[in-house]
Amino acid sequence: MTHKKFDLEERFVGMASKIAMFCKDLPSDFTGQYYGNQLLRSAGSAALNFGEAQGTLTNKDYLHKASLTLKELKESRVNLKILSKINYGSKTAKDELLDEIEQLIKIISTIVRNKNN
Repeated sequence: MTHKKFDLEERFVGMASKIAMFCKDLPSDFTGQYYGNQLLRSAGSAALNFGEAQGTLTNKDYLHKASLTLKELKESRVNLKILSKINYGSKTAKDELLDEIEQLIKIISTIVRNKNN
């Protein structure tokens, strides 16, 4: 099975998987559990909503799912920034995750903008 060089679904799956592994290593205190659970949900939801968008039948449904994907990506970005401020989790992993999330936000924002026109 070959993947296209630019396979968005694979990127979303990879991002959600890396977030899951990142969250697993957060401190198990209340703060780590709270932000870890939130991050796990928002990143997972972004990936799942993107997957659902691929199966929509109308442009309106696609835009709705893509917009939800964008919302969840932005929530994940803010969560990672909070974790950075409080020095929770690996700095290298956070930087890599933030970079990937920023790229996905730009891609999905462009898709939503183009589908709206």
